Amino acid sequence: MKILIPKALRKGDVIGLISPSSTCAEPEKIGQAVAYLERNGFRVRPSRYLNQAEHDPAHTDRYKLHDIHQMFADKEVKAVFCLRGGAGATRLLDRIDFSLIASNPKILVGYSDITALSLSVFAKTGLVNFSGPMIATELYAPSAYTEEHFWGMLTDPGYSRSLKNFTGHPIRCLKSGTATGRIIGGNLSVLSSMIGTPYLPAFDDALLFAEDINEPAYRLDRMLSHLTNAGLVQKCRALMFGQFCKNPADENCDYRFDKMFAYYADRMPEGTPVMTGLSYGHIQELMTIPVGARCRIELANDAFSFGAVEPVVES
Repeated sequence: MKILIPKALRKGDVIGLISPSSTCAEPEKIGQAVAYLERNGFRVRPSRYLNQAEHDPAHTDRYKLHDIHQMFADKEVKAVFCLRGGAGATRLLDRIDFSLIASNPKILVGYSDITALSLSVFAKTGLVNFSGPMIATELYAPSAYTEEHFWGMLTDPGYSRSLKNFTGHPIRCLKSGTATGRIIGGNLSVLSSMIGTPYLPAFDDALLFAEDINEPAYRLDRMLSHLTNAGLVQKCRALMFGQFCKNPADENCDYRFDKMFAYYADRMPEGTPVMTGLSYGHIQELMTIPVGARCRIELANDAFSFGAVEPVVES
C-alpha cells in the first residue's frame, strides 16, 4: 500500500467541520470551538449539514456522506475536523468515495465512533490520519496537554518523533520490549465491529492501541477474544491500552480490568511490549495519535518511549 501523508497545517488555512457520527445537543460548544480555532489563526468552514439529523437514518446518512465528500473535494480545505463521536459512522463506509479522498489527501481528525472513518480511510487510501480531539468534546475548551499534542502533531513534521504521556496517567508495563510498526487502533467497540469487513486495515506487524468507555470488563474481554480468535492480535508487535473509562456503578471493575489486560499480555510472545495507561481515550488530557504511521515503542519497568519514525505531516 502506498502511504499518503497530509500537508501540515499553517496559519490562515481553512479547516472544514463535519459530523459523521452523532449530533451535539449543546450547539454553543460548536461556536466556542470555532472561536478557538479562529483565535489560533485558522479559517473555519462548517459543512452544509453540520450537526443536522433526521429521524430517518437514510436521510441523515445522505447528509453525512455529502459533507465528507464536499470537504475532501474542496481544494481550499486543508484539514477536516469531526464534531463528536457517538454512533452512525459505520453505516457510511460502503458508500464513501475513497478514490476522492485518495486524490485529495488532507488532515482528518476524530476518535471514538470516528474510529470507523479513520480506519477505513487508512485501509482504503493509505492516508495517515489522526485519532484525536473533536469540536464538541475537547476543542471548545482543550486542556493544555491536549492542545500541545494536537497542534504539535498537525503543524510540526518533527513533533511526532517523541510523544509524552500525561504526567497524571501512570504507565503500567505488562510485558517489556521494543517494537516498530504501523500504529492501528481506536475505540475497541467500533474496531471489533469492523472485523471481517474490507474497511479494517491489516494488522501485520501493527502496534495496536485501544480505548473504550462505560464498557464492563466482560464485554471488553469478549472484544479482545474476538480479535484473538480472528487471528489479529497475534499479528501485532505491541499492545497499547489507553484509558478505559469505567462505569462508576461497577465497584470492582479495576480488579477485573487489571486481570483481563494481564491475561492478554501473557498470551503475547516474549519481547512484545504490552502496556496500560496510554493518555488516550474519553479523557481531558488526550494524546493525538497518527493512525497508520510507522512508530516505535520501547517499554520497560513502567517507563516507555513512543513516537513516529517518519513524518506524519509534510511541510
